[in-house]
Amino acid sequence: MIPKRIIRTAGIVCAASLLTAALGMPATAASTTKGVSVFFIGGKPTDPFWSIVKKGAEAAGKAVTAAGGSVTWLGPQNYDSLGADVAALIRQAIFSKAQALVVPDWVPAAEDAQIKAAIKAHIPVVIVNAGGIEAAKATGALTYVGTDENLAGIAAEKHFGAHGVKRVLCVNTGPGNSNYESRCAGVKAGIESKGGVMKTLWMDMSKFGDINAVKTQVQMKLKNNRDLDGVITMGADDADSAAAAITSFGKIRKISLGSFDLTNKSVVNRIDAGTQLFAVDQQPYLQGYQATSIVWQYVQYGIKPATSPLLTGPAIVDKSNVHQAKFGSSVGTR
Repeated sequence: MIPKRIIRTAGIVCAASLLTAALGMPATAASTTKGVSVFFIGGKPTDPFWSIVKKGAEAAGKAVTAAGGSVTWLGPQNYDSLGADVAALIRQAIFSKAQALVVPDWVPAAEDAQIKAAIKAHIPVVIVNAGGIEAAKATGALTYVGTDENLAGIAAEKHFGAHGVKRVLCVNTGPGNSNYESRCAGVKAGIESKGGVMKTLWMDMSKFGDINAVKTQVQMKLKNNRDLDGVITMGADDADSAAAAITSFGKIRKISLGSFDLTNKSVVNRIDAGTQLFAVDQQPYLQGYQATSIVWQYVQYGIKPATSPLLTGPAIVDKSNVHQAKFGSSVGTR
């Protein structure tokens, strides 16, 4: 449903049930000679990862607005019905006369038809963060900007393995999310190929970022599986929960912690202190910046990178290089 009323205040566009934050000038119907209206669909407003993606999009948006265009940010209020909500946001972008679109393909079954509808409406699309180059090919999008999540999982397993960790719990707070499924699959493939074991803790997406719920479930899993010697989470907030759960075991047993993403300061602080082994970084700021730049330049000037996909990760942040990551974290770009 397209909101009937939009309120503009202090540069932010607020829709009745959807967050619509304008990153640049207000969106207008424009030709390539007058500027391009770019719509960027991201995560919920309280998600720290997507706040960093948005900063990257804002930085790229300065060039868009300087050329007379605009970048409009759309996002769901929560992740309870992610696929359906993103599909609705794509329809909103089409209805709003977007001339370019950036969108994660989190739930292909719900989103792909709408992505194809946008392309059919002559709106070039860049897939960002989720779906990979496979999603770009399947939908007809220009390219994919983000990490390879399966390779990210394998990279995590290799780092665990290098430190003697053989039995890992993968905490998945987003069953059905293509990113998370691929991450756990990568860890599983890598660790099992070396005779290790991976178990999965499945939690409803509504529990994403719920510190107490995730902590309690991780504690129970570790208590009932005393051979587990590693835990990896899908995000920084869930890593905080897992760290608290691991701490509750005190010196009873050694359990190493890894996480995907380092989008809060506590992750880099734990790595620096030696209480978290590593994080797998996908550089969300770069995802926002590059995806916005690519789709805008394609519409505005007909420019398209020769390399596809454009990978922003995976990269391991551990004790050896955490100080380099600390500054980026302090200014909100890592």
